[in-house]
Amino acid sequence: MGESWQGRQQVASRRGVLFGASAAVLIGLGACGRGKAVEEPVAEDAPSGPPVGSLEWAIAGPWRAQDRDRDADRHPMETLRFFGLQPNMTVVDFWPGSGWYTEILAPYLARGGGTYYAAGFQTGGGDDPAQSALMAAFQSHFTADRKLYGDLKFSAFGPTSGPVAPAGSADLVLFMRNIHAWMAAGVSEKAFSDAYAALRPGGTLGIEQHRLAPDEDQDPAAANGYVQEAFVRQLAAEAGFVFVASSEINANERDTKDHPFGVETLPPRSLTAARGEAPDPEFDRKKYDAIGESDRMTLKFRKPE
Repeated sequence: MGESWQGRQQVASRRGVLFGASAAVLIGLGACGRGKAVEEPVAEDAPSGPPVGSLEWAIAGPWRAQDRDRDADRHPMETLRFFGLQPNMTVVDFWPGSGWYTEILAPYLARGGGTYYAAGFQTGGGDDPAQSALMAAFQSHFTADRKLYGDLKFSAFGPTSGPVAPAGSADLVLFMRNIHAWMAAGVSEKAFSDAYAALRPGGTLGIEQHRLAPDEDQDPAAANGYVQEAFVRQLAAEAGFVFVASSEINANERDTKDHPFGVETLPPRSLTAARGEAPDPEFDRKKYDAIGESDRMTLKFRKPE
């Protein structure tokens, strides 16, 4: 007579045959030891990719397909983690431009129960038409898919603007490469003051800004787009902020900061002529493209408790 099932199982185990839901189990049939392969059902793989709602998910999102090329230069994951971003925060983003960071922040905060304020360029009364068009396009884009981006809040920042968010309501305020523009417009002190008013006690001001060499003279209008780190710290201190930390996440030692059209000679603007002039097809961009994006300071400040 054939050996018992238990006996065959012991023999199979000794011979290295694995029994499990995801393996093909060979069970001998009959005394002669012949067997028939039986395929057990295989469980479906878990969904690939980072967990939905995580910061990794927001950065890897397919809606960012046209933006991800810049991640290697912009370091969004490291930068936002340095600032202490959390999913349930109220975040105020000053002058978000076309929304490069909004594409990350809005979905992340929408999933996490947070709130995103876009404090855009103050419009009305002889404004730059290009800025007005940019803001209109921004609002149209980010209100078209509320399931993804959530219910964004829109405010404004400019020379005569009011509060960017209810006083003391924000956990995090972001200044992403805009201080030079505010210096040129004479509203840099107002930017820091408005940020201070919006933040709750203990809230964070996160700054990323094109960095001027410390031995270079600071142009009060920052015409080339570069600002001394010491000057930024001074503006923050005068507004009442306490310095917390700096990071070299966005440093770029290749940036010589002496470009013919200022920082906008570098990617992503990649100017080949001065602003307002027609592009120069003869301009050799190889040197500037090899530099990549600018050398930038990354600073973290706190509103005192």
